[in-house]
Amino acid sequence: MRKIKKQLVFFFVLMVLLSGTAMAQFDEPQILKIEAQNADQFQERFADIKWTGQGFNYNSLDRMPAIEIRARLESAYGEPTKTIENVMGDGKFRAGKAIQFEYWFIVNGSIPMMVLDLDGPFADGLVYVGASRYIDLMPEVKRTLTRTVTEVEPKEYVDYFFSPEREQWYKVSYKDGKYAKEEIDTPTHFKIN
Repeated sequence: MRKIKKQLVFFFVLMVLLSGTAMAQFDEPQILKIEAQNADQFQERFADIKWTGQGFNYNSLDRMPAIEIRARLESAYGEPTKTIENVMGDGKFRAGKAIQFEYWFIVNGSIPMMVLDLDGPFADGLVYVGASRYIDLMPEVKRTLTRTVTEVEPKEYVDYFFSPEREQWYKVSYKDGKYAKEEIDTPTHFKIN
């Protein structure tokens, strides 16, 4: 009986040591933001990707107001890859395509990921999508993104959002330590058919 207990203890200690070694072999995911001028290449490279939101487990970032996440993303990664202004740039605006912003990323040099704000400044959290074949990596990717975004100070920004439900334009901002969303008329520099 004692011999079996010793073997079990030895096996348990060995498993703990091996699992620590195995975990040390994995590096933190490297998340590179795609700049607006490289969006076409990103879309071409990943045209055949099957996108999914699965694997991006709910965490503290999902409880943070989107308006604040945007300020923190701006600080960590710079300006979004796309904003509503980019979507409207071709003059073919459809209310159903109303976003406030999108950040596009490549993880570890080959895994596409997008972070989208579909509800503007009225909701908590964002929408996360990645390539379905990498679903098992997404929990760690989201943990890394969350850590990166929550460890930086928010950066000032000004953006626009159209709410199809309210049929209303908003100016959304973070300035002088205050988050704001104000109703506005359609921005004059936007082309709308």
